[in-house]
Amino acid sequence: MDVPLWLALLVVGVLGVKLIRPPWWLIAVILLGGYLLADSLLAPVINSLVK
Repeated sequence: MDVPLWLALLVVGVLGVKLIRPPWWLIAVILLGGYLLADSLLAPVINSLVK
């Protein structure tokens, strides 16, 4: 069974929000921070650390 990555991330995100119940501002900061880091000069450094 092949599940698209976006669907898996969506399911994990929804379950995490429902079970852990973090504040909405924290979710927004994490999403915005990840988006900004992915398009910054630090992206190659983060990519090498992840791999």
